Amino acid sequence: MGIMSRLQDLLQEKHLFRGNIRWQRWILAAFLYLIILTIISLTIAPVSINLEPGRPSPHDVKVEQDTIDLYTTNLLRDEAAQAVPESFEYDPTVLMRAEDSVVAFFSKVREIHEEELELDEKIEKLTGSVEIELNDSLASVIIQTRPQDLNEIEYQLKEVLGMILQQGVKAGGLETARRQVVQEINFLLLPQEQKRVMDKVAQHVLEPNMIFNPTATALAREAARLSVEPVRIMKGAVIIREGDTVTEQHMKQLEVLGLLRSSVDYTMFFGLALLLLVIFIVVGFNLFIFQPEIYQNITKLLLLGLIVLITLVFIIAATYFSGYLVPVAMGVMLITILLNPRLAMLMTVVLAVLVALVTGNDLRFMLVALFGGLVAVYSVSHFHRRSDLTRAGFYVAAVNLLTIIGLFLVAGTLRLEYEFLREFSIGILAGITNGVFSAVMTIGLLPYLESGFGLTTSVTLLELANPNHPLLKRLLMEAPGTYHHSLVVANLAEAAAEATGADPLLTRVGAFYHDIGKLKRPYFFIENQLGENPHEKISPNLSTLIITSHIKDGCELAQKAKLPQVIRDIICQHHGNSLVSYFYHQAAEKEKQSCGNGVCEESFRYDAPLPQSKEAAIILLADAVEAAARAMPKPVGGRIEGVVRKIVKDKLADGQFDQCDLTLKELDVISATFVRILSGIYHNRIEYPERELKAEIERGPKNDSDFKQTTGPFGAPAGH
Repeated sequence: MGIMSRLQDLLQEKHLFRGNIRWQRWILAAFLYLIILTIISLTIAPVSINLEPGRPSPHDVKVEQDTIDLYTTNLLRDEAAQAVPESFEYDPTVLMRAEDSVVAFFSKVREIHEEELELDEKIEKLTGSVEIELNDSLASVIIQTRPQDLNEIEYQLKEVLGMILQQGVKAGGLETARRQVVQEINFLLLPQEQKRVMDKVAQHVLEPNMIFNPTATALAREAARLSVEPVRIMKGAVIIREGDTVTEQHMKQLEVLGLLRSSVDYTMFFGLALLLLVIFIVVGFNLFIFQPEIYQNITKLLLLGLIVLITLVFIIAATYFSGYLVPVAMGVMLITILLNPRLAMLMTVVLAVLVALVTGNDLRFMLVALFGGLVAVYSVSHFHRRSDLTRAGFYVAAVNLLTIIGLFLVAGTLRLEYEFLREFSIGILAGITNGVFSAVMTIGLLPYLESGFGLTTSVTLLELANPNHPLLKRLLMEAPGTYHHSLVVANLAEAAAEATGADPLLTRVGAFYHDIGKLKRPYFFIENQLGENPHEKISPNLSTLIITSHIKDGCELAQKAKLPQVIRDIICQHHGNSLVSYFYHQAAEKEKQSCGNGVCEESFRYDAPLPQSKEAAIILLADAVEAAARAMPKPVGGRIEGVVRKIVKDKLADGQFDQCDLTLKELDVISATFVRILSGIYHNRIEYPERELKAEIERGPKNDSDFKQTTGPFGAPAGH
């Protein structure tokens, strides 16, 4: 809180844009942005270490958060890709071309064989007309072969080639295929010279018929790579143990994990900066459009920033134990109580996003924080006593429990094994502790934030409503009439506040203290006078000065007693600048009798500000109405209503409500509420004849039966 207090002081100094709320907001927003960005960056950035290959590790190297081991994952994917064989496509035209070549060769041989040429001429013509390299000996053998033998050789050669090519011949396996052709030909029952001719022809026509397909190969290998699941390293896993020799593999693995000092993840930093900028823009627009009372108040903006920082620190600390322990509920409960529930709803979402960032985008922890925070807002939206915080903590714990169980069921990891039961138990315990811890910390931080920022909560108001408060005890002992008057005003004002949507508790407590200024001169006020009226001995001007001074005296007493500012405002504003009509008319009558020039009305008015809030205006009306009703000789229903309506109308005409947001409809509701309550207070009672009442008192009840006959239930007089 020291840094934030210093910043608040700087924002108020003369030389730093004093009075310029726009610049103060920009400075505060920039300061909070940089602080939050720095904290989260340092939290989620991996801890860099310094290791050297070939040397022992000075300590255990552990993974700080769940992550993917890209190094090992890539190795496994490369192995899977290499294990995928190359893809080939079968080319049926190769066999067709081979058979055509064989047919063409033997057709040429038959053609030359039938020509009327010398053997040498036939040999020369055959070797010159075919592409197959045949020597004279082989050419002579094949030309002199009988036609039926040529047919058999041709048929056998096509069979061998068909068998080999149907098996598939790749470019790299061509030599193997040729050797296999030689072996198959050697198994034939033919003369050796004919086999050699067949071999020459086969070697010439044989070619690969399995064509490599690079596209299909690449697709198959990529599919194999993608089929390998990423290797996950859980938080706390040891990469290198103390004393182990650091290898190049370790270095590459640490580099991929971002744990080496040389690695700086600028992408992560700028991404985080952008996300935080979006969050600040969303919150800023929400405050500007829907929360103008906070947007225009630098103190409340500072309080909001401080609560977010405190909650963020607790979130980061909690993640070292369990992500389910993050106390987002603490922050939103403080925002709900000190600011308002609508803003707390938005900040619940914002803090849940921060939880996701801090915990490595873990959706489980984000959901627990979100649901627990929303329930916390609902639980304390009508906060009246500290026990409400305790109850809210149990509500948050219960919702966390249900959310965690649901998350484990959705994940499908429910099994009766030690590791699961251990993780499940820790999660449940952390979720319950989260709710209780949030309530405890809220109770502990609330008084400091209240006093540090000058805010008033329901707890403070309830403490002030305690009759044992020193000022109220003094009022009871030194000005009992004023004390009783304050109680009645409090009842009237509280009922009117409930009917018009004002703060009933603030109105009631403000009514308790609105007249504490009368403690300085209690006997000058009619409700405290038992005998002589001191105003009869002094002038109306002096009486007016004494009467109106109870506002100033009350503000001084309130400041000395360190009452909250909202209560002091009510004390200062509960009369506005109303006219002290009794002494004004008294002075005017005296001036008229002395034939003077008249009196100045301004001299008989309260020198105080007009009511600025509904609560102060309601207390102004309740104060005037109660005094008028008490002064009525016979306060019956019709007369009470007439007096109430007249007072409200006169105050409205006098401009006492010009600076508060009371509407005419609300004034009518307030009047009806006052009439109903005052009619109940000043209802008609049965008047007993004096003679019968005296005889009844002297006779007294003779026994229990007489007592029951002369009294009603609980001892009230019979017939009352």
